[in-house]
Amino acid sequence: MKLVTIQKNVLVIVFMLFSFGAFAQSMNADASKKLNALQQQFVDLRFGMFIHYNIPTYANADWPDPEASPKLFNPKKLDANQWAKAAKSANMSYGCLTTKHHSGFCIWDTKSTDYNVMNSPYGKDVVKQFTDAFRANGLKVMLYYSILDTHHKLRPNQITPKHIDMIKQQLTELLTKYGKIEALIIDGWDAPWSRISYDDVPFEDIYTLIKTLQPDCLVMDLNGAKYPSEGLYYTDIKTYEMGAGQRMPKESKVMPTLACLPINTSWFWKTDFPTVPVRKPHEIVDGLIKPLNAASCNFILNVAPNRDGLIDDNALAALKEVGQLWKNEGPTKALPPLGLPIISSNLAKNQASNSSWSNDMNIMDFANDDSYRTSWESNSAVTNPWYEVDFKNEKAINMIVVAEQKENIDTYALEYWNGVEWKKVFDGKNEDRIKIHRFDRVWASKVRIRITHAKETPSIAEFQVFNERRP
Repeated sequence: MKLVTIQKNVLVIVFMLFSFGAFAQSMNADASKKLNALQQQFVDLRFGMFIHYNIPTYANADWPDPEASPKLFNPKKLDANQWAKAAKSANMSYGCLTTKHHSGFCIWDTKSTDYNVMNSPYGKDVVKQFTDAFRANGLKVMLYYSILDTHHKLRPNQITPKHIDMIKQQLTELLTKYGKIEALIIDGWDAPWSRISYDDVPFEDIYTLIKTLQPDCLVMDLNGAKYPSEGLYYTDIKTYEMGAGQRMPKESKVMPTLACLPINTSWFWKTDFPTVPVRKPHEIVDGLIKPLNAASCNFILNVAPNRDGLIDDNALAALKEVGQLWKNEGPTKALPPLGLPIISSNLAKNQASNSSWSNDMNIMDFANDDSYRTSWESNSAVTNPWYEVDFKNEKAINMIVVAEQKENIDTYALEYWNGVEWKKVFDGKNEDRIKIHRFDRVWASKVRIRITHAKETPSIAEFQVFNERRP
């Protein structure tokens, strides 16, 4: 009798685990579908206005002295309605304002720091004026926010829990005081010049906070260009800062994308802007908006207000001419279905690794060094190559990503060591360059790939393991 009862209980537990796994997969599919709809809506907006306006405007430099006095910020005629009407004249769909740039000055009524606009001679909330004016003119609202903050010493090797708390407080203010925010463009994070990693300031924590406060707010990290074009790493939308030389690879499959450039010679207003020619309207239309839109890319053109808080006449005239040359023709081509972005910390980064015989100097350490420019490469004499990451101690994991520099490996198995035996999480064919595998959480001290077929000698740019949060 006891044996029968035990067997029934085991069956119930197995059924519950299976049901939970199926439920989790269904939730993941629903979340992907919802995000895909938001990504499509963003791309369909086609064209918007970036507004770099902050204390750098008064320093004639994009990166001013981080100790610059708030007294510098003193626009005499600030008119956010002028900005919005200028955007409308160019047939733009939205605007995005720099709420805080790298020098840490906040242009809203924040309670997180005294280094803000309310302590300037101007003394008014610029973010509120911007959001009110753009909505009143039928334009959608987005915000820009910098993680790097030189005034508050939020810099490499100096980050403290108080810094993380400040970021969370500031983002909470921005996402609760100003109505619906379509997207948040984040800068100064995981860039070669900022050197603040997604572990130093935990990306998953910040991303989850944003989605909790505003579930439909798209998160865009402006510094994601180091990641492969096919994968949504640490962003809902792929971003390319064209002024920094970033370009969409023509061979990559379609992704929801944002590209940006200024209409002037730099991002923040400079004293020569009224007299230096701006970007030509026909070049903006034919060389940027149209080809980018055709590639499922939304283009955002920066227009910098001057020290009075107004857009200069030469920029106003160019925007009006853009509007005469170009109209938003509605939805772009449909995006292919995409999975959820990768937002967690890579557990395999710089962990102990091993492999079958490597090719000369392209040894196993290069496949988990957080660089997509290096690769582990198998020796061509090996018929059944394998690659392995050893955590030493067990870790919870639920996703493995295999990234190649080009599509090559097409048939393979992914396995984890549970302390007793190797267990499979995948065994089959996948020809994608970025091979993303999500599965129910397991505990593993080692994870490996066994390659059974590749078009050429197998190589791996990054072998990544994650334990991502899920509903």
